[in-house]
Amino acid sequence: MNIPQTSFPRVVIIGGGFAGLAAAKGLEKQELQVVLIDKHNYHTFQPLLYQVATGGLEPDSIAFPLRKRFNDVENYYFRLAEVTNVNSEKNEIETTIGSLEYDHLIIATGSTTNFFGNKNVENFAMEMKSIPQSLNIRSLILENFEEALLTSDLEERKALMNFVIVGGGPTGVELAGALAEMKKGILPKDYPDLDIRLMKINLIQSSGEILKGMSDKASEKAEDFLVKLGVDVWKNLRVLDYDGKKVTTNGEDHFRAETVIWAAGVKGESVSGLQNECLIERANRFKVDEFNSVIGYKNVYAIGDVACMKSEKYPYGHPMMAQPAIQQGRLLAKNILLGLNGESLKEFEYNDKGSMATIGRNKAVVDLPKWKFQGVFAWFVWMFVHLFSLIGFRNKAIVFMNWVYNYIRFDRETRLIIRPYKNKNKHSFKE
Repeated sequence: MNIPQTSFPRVVIIGGGFAGLAAAKGLEKQELQVVLIDKHNYHTFQPLLYQVATGGLEPDSIAFPLRKRFNDVENYYFRLAEVTNVNSEKNEIETTIGSLEYDHLIIATGSTTNFFGNKNVENFAMEMKSIPQSLNIRSLILENFEEALLTSDLEERKALMNFVIVGGGPTGVELAGALAEMKKGILPKDYPDLDIRLMKINLIQSSGEILKGMSDKASEKAEDFLVKLGVDVWKNLRVLDYDGKKVTTNGEDHFRAETVIWAAGVKGESVSGLQNECLIERANRFKVDEFNSVIGYKNVYAIGDVACMKSEKYPYGHPMMAQPAIQQGRLLAKNILLGLNGESLKEFEYNDKGSMATIGRNKAVVDLPKWKFQGVFAWFVWMFVHLFSLIGFRNKAIVFMNWVYNYIRFDRETRLIIRPYKNKNKHSFKE
């Protein structure tokens, strides 16, 4: 891997997401050698992936080069690779570009889509966990409308213009709202010779409420916003199968649709090599103690989505969101330094700063610990928080200008088919 030998302790971080980046930042300017490994050379701001998928933002505006973040920090190294195995006996990781020894290993590999064992859905539904996958969705949406223009079969046209989003969490709700706004203000202008009224947006939630985990008021208001935008919200309905043409559910309602976007769950993206006893199989998350050490290991840690720290308040681990990941990364960096200095470690305690979701133009719901509100003000709060959470001044400026332009013109300029998707095998771009 061409990493120089050093007398300093070597900390290897697998993953450049929210958790891994927070840990790496916390270890700056210390007598350590830090090696960051990721299969992409950029950090993705995942909360805005849905805007890339619906043509609202350019993909590079929500990505930041990992090398640029640390190019002026001594003893920091980045390698573009995928970790294939952890050999804890040798304190060594195996990657696609070679092996590397470590003194401390931080696993921050994040999460991936959870299809709950449904192979048909996995093969035919779309995912939205990465920038390439978001671009796939954007291409497929636009290609469907191009095809709908050409077919004389009304049922086929309806299927091409029928969109099924499975999962009523923030991702599904925000994506449904964005598609509804495209239907309302953009697609009629792009396709004047197509009856856009045939376009259907279906949001399917297996439980009795959307935005589960947020307040009842937020859930009710979000559903009200979606219904007014023309989204069909289906609750207490579970998708059983999808063959690429037909969505089968556990109820009487079935859908003929060319596009199904799966936002119904995630699981940890673990690495192999550690004992099976420290892995929660269904969630694919590593069991960790209050210091984020993987159970059974002293110098191997897991943070973020791939870590499950059980407590009385969080019996299934912390929410798989950005804030727990960032907070765990920051504290772990401090604890590693404390441990090297022979000082007592600090236990992790999650500071829940609240949650929010936007449903479209002037519509959002925000749940703060002591304050809950919806509507226009919530929308501005949502934009402010997401804008300033982006890494890099350029990204902040580009996203802000795009939002201003889109708001004034009611437009989404990046509805481009950069790389065709529909005519390719659906596994070609599953990055």
